[in-house]
Amino acid sequence: MSQTPASTAGKPAGQGTGTPAPGARPGGPGTGGAAMGGGDRGPAATAGQGRSGEQGRAAEPGQAEEIVLTLSCMDTIGIVHAVSGFLVAHRLNIVNSQQFDDPGSGRFFLRVQARAERPVDVLALRSAFQALADNYGMDWNLSDADERMRLLIMVSKFDHCLNDLLYRIRTGALRVEVPVIVSNHPDLAPLAEAEGIPFVHIPVTAETKPQAEVRVREIVDEYRIDLVVLARYMQILSDELCADLAGRAINIHHSFLPGFKGARPYHQAFERGVKLVGATAHYVTADLDEGPIIEQEVFRVNHAHSAEDLALAGRDAECAALARAVRWHSERRVLLNGARTVVFTD
Repeated sequence: MSQTPASTAGKPAGQGTGTPAPGARPGGPGTGGAAMGGGDRGPAATAGQGRSGEQGRAAEPGQAEEIVLTLSCMDTIGIVHAVSGFLVAHRLNIVNSQQFDDPGSGRFFLRVQARAERPVDVLALRSAFQALADNYGMDWNLSDADERMRLLIMVSKFDHCLNDLLYRIRTGALRVEVPVIVSNHPDLAPLAEAEGIPFVHIPVTAETKPQAEVRVREIVDEYRIDLVVLARYMQILSDELCADLAGRAINIHHSFLPGFKGARPYHQAFERGVKLVGATAHYVTADLDEGPIIEQEVFRVNHAHSAEDLALAGRDAECAALARAVRWHSERRVLLNGARTVVFTD
């Protein structure tokens, strides 16, 4: 698995400090970064919408009936009181709230979902929240709870993670949109075509890698991509592309790393008699396969399992861990805590 994609995300960070949080697109209004998924939608209108799950209800542009607010800051007295007071003042009723106080870092983390009496203007709400956020030095994101993130899925030849994600989207279990799929091989084009999703083949060699990454950047901008998912994309991304996609890329790899590197890791694991097979989904960084972990899955195996059995269990683990990581990120449930993550699962 030494070919596992080099990680791409610097830190998913928050708003209000100039560093966008997981779920925040750099360069947006009110916070130093627009909420991911906001703004004009680019060529999806002409190139097809790609695959999304059950259709959300029509809403006025910029209007939300339910919002999600995530934040982190140094812990102090009055944060929850101030936030709840702000929501009450704007006629928003809290329907779900999760918080975590980390005694090690001294930071406080909060995710609040709130319903409005009548549709609210998200941009105006962000602007109004800015003063409170500045007062507490918050990294924060405020977005429409019904707005679906737009995913760029990048693959090579293995299709299990792509198949699994598309199935979950098709059945409504994963509420995101996939306007485009990119691969360094043409093998999975029929799968994308069957789902009605544009497929872009970008061959990568040592000589053409810089040009290939320029094209990836263009696609991210062209399709207004919120999150890049490396669903077994077997190329190492440059440090520069990692920085460009900071906080907007998730990778999946088998959990044998760094114990069994290189080709045929499951056969290596079989020879060593491992008893557990697993997978790790993480934010990608320039440190290969060492980004902040979002989710892990594990299966127990024993002496009766062959190397092929281990590989099969590993594929199942990869699908499960990646799907949960993508869902939690898309629902704005993941916040960074240094090199670790706080994940407010439902």
